[in-house]
Amino acid sequence: MITSKKTETGRKLKELADYIKIQIGSILIDVVISKEELLLRCSLSKLIEILVFLRDDDQCHFKLLIDICGVDYPERENRFDVVYNLLSTGYNTRIRIKTSTDENTPLPSATNVFRSANWWEREVWDMYGIFFSDHPDLRRILTDYGFEGHPMRKDFPLTGHVEVRYDDEQKRVVYEPVSLVQEFRNFDFLSPWEGARPLLTDLKNKKVKE
Repeated sequence: MITSKKTETGRKLKELADYIKIQIGSILIDVVISKEELLLRCSLSKLIEILVFLRDDDQCHFKLLIDICGVDYPERENRFDVVYNLLSTGYNTRIRIKTSTDENTPLPSATNVFRSANWWEREVWDMYGIFFSDHPDLRRILTDYGFEGHPMRKDFPLTGHVEVRYDDEQKRVVYEPVSLVQEFRNFDFLSPWEGARPLLTDLKNKKVKE
C-alpha cells in the first residue's frame, strides 16, 4: 500500500516536472525530483516570472507561499541559497524553487506575487542579511532593535557580539560586551562550586572493593 502510494506520488511529480519543462524550461536552470520532492533552480532575473507562472497556471495552482528560507555556504562565490516553498491545495502538491545570490546582490521581492512573502523576506533579511529589492517594509522581525549582524550566517560568533540583560537598578534592558569567565572553546566542565560528581559506576566499584 505504501509502495503504491509512493509510486503514484512519483508519477504525478514526473508528469508535473515534464509539464513545467515544456512551459518554462527555457528559463529554468534545472528541474530535479529527489525524495518525492520537486525542485526548480532558477536565476534571480527569472524568479518572479516563475513564481507568477506557478501561481496562475491551471495545471500548477501553487497559490500558497508557505515559507522562504536561506542557506549559507561561506566558501561559495554566490554564498546564499534562497528557497521558496509553495503549496497547491487543489492538487495537494508541494514544490520548491531555489535561487542563489552573493552578499551584495539583492533578490527581487515576491510581495507583489504572494502577500505572505512580506514576513518571510523580513525573516531571511534578519537572519542572513539577504536584501530584497522593492520590499515595502524590510526591517528586522525576530531580533531586537539595534541587533548587530545576522545570526544564521555561519561566520556569526556563537556568543553573539553583545550581552543583553535587564538591569534592575536602571530599570531597563542594557547591552554589554560579552564577558566569558574562561576560554569559550576550552570549556572546563568541572563546576568550580560543586566539584566533580562521581559516576554511579565508580561508586558501585568502590563498594565492591570495600
